[in-house]
Amino acid sequence: MRITETITYHASVDVVYAMKTNPEFQERKCADSGALQHDVAVRQNGAGALVVTRRDLSTDGLPDFVKSIVGARLSVTETYEWYGPAANGSRDGTLTVEAAGAPVAMRGTVRVEPVEGGTNLTIAGDLRAHIPLLGSRIEKAAAPAFIRALRSEHESGRRWLAERT
Repeated sequence: MRITETITYHASVDVVYAMKTNPEFQERKCADSGALQHDVAVRQNGAGALVVTRRDLSTDGLPDFVKSIVGARLSVTETYEWYGPAANGSRDGTLTVEAAGAPVAMRGTVRVEPVEGGTNLTIAGDLRAHIPLLGSRIEKAAAPAFIRALRSEHESGRRWLAERT
């Protein structure tokens, strides 16, 4: 299942990239997402960065058949690998989201690019569940949770930037 989300931040690409690679922001977004527990690691990688968060989330609100597979908690690892800036200041990267003990993952791309009045951040990826016969049903059930998580991160980012400008 294809998932694409774009948000506009009213800040420059450099400011948005600095936020996305800031360990304190990553801590905040994990807390804002309702994580029961979380870990954050940010490592500079040449002109880019590797950002890894692991969150334990409650499965409340997920369909019963999903809970029967993963239990009451879901451990989600999110990995952003950011590359160096392009000539116009934009940055590209990859995003992988995996759920431990669940046969569902999202793999895709991430891009920050300058637009009039700020920066667009676009995430585009494929959500896949690898279970015969139930894969598409699990993808449809998991997609809203993935989209909510992306939107929660965007809201955390907007608040973060508003507090600092």
